[in-house]
Amino acid sequence: MASYPKNRLSIADFYDFAQRPENAQRHLELIDGEVVDVPSNILASTIAIRIATLITMWLMQSNSDGNVSGADGGYVIEGHVFVPDVAFYRDFPKAKGFSQTPPLLAVEVISDPGSHSEQAELRRKLSIYRNADVVVWVVDFEAKQIEVHFPDNRIEIYDESMMMPGGDILPGFELAVKDVFPEEPSDD
Repeated sequence: MASYPKNRLSIADFYDFAQRPENAQRHLELIDGEVVDVPSNILASTIAIRIATLITMWLMQSNSDGNVSGADGGYVIEGHVFVPDVAFYRDFPKAKGFSQTPPLLAVEVISDPGSHSEQAELRRKLSIYRNADVVVWVVDFEAKQIEVHFPDNRIEIYDESMMMPGGDILPGFELAVKDVFPEEPSDD
């Protein structure tokens, strides 16, 4: 396992660190100058892909402008580097590497709802996202709900019985929350 640098990193140093061969299979973020491993699991990844697919299909069918990135797309946001599980942005990227423009929407799927450290990192990120005017969907697969965090500090919560609107960012888009969560097979 690669060792983390002990001092606070600049974005350029973080990029160099993240590009090392020993870090190729890791998802890393830079928060307050510190390298943070992004936890993951197959269920969280499946949920993120479902959300990305539903948004992408809607964009294509409605001829709406915008693009969707996955967990390997990084964004520089107020001196931090985040890799949301899904993100929506308007302008097509003009260069490789991290986008210098925050997304309009970030989707963060909680990998381990019981992890104190993941929850603490998420709360730090929500504050930074909010300051950058990014709307964030926090997806909790155990609770089967999505929290929508707005830059003005409002929070709306949608459970699997509800339709979630796309709001000002995705006008006309609606998400059946139940479609995000895979059904568990019955034990027949």
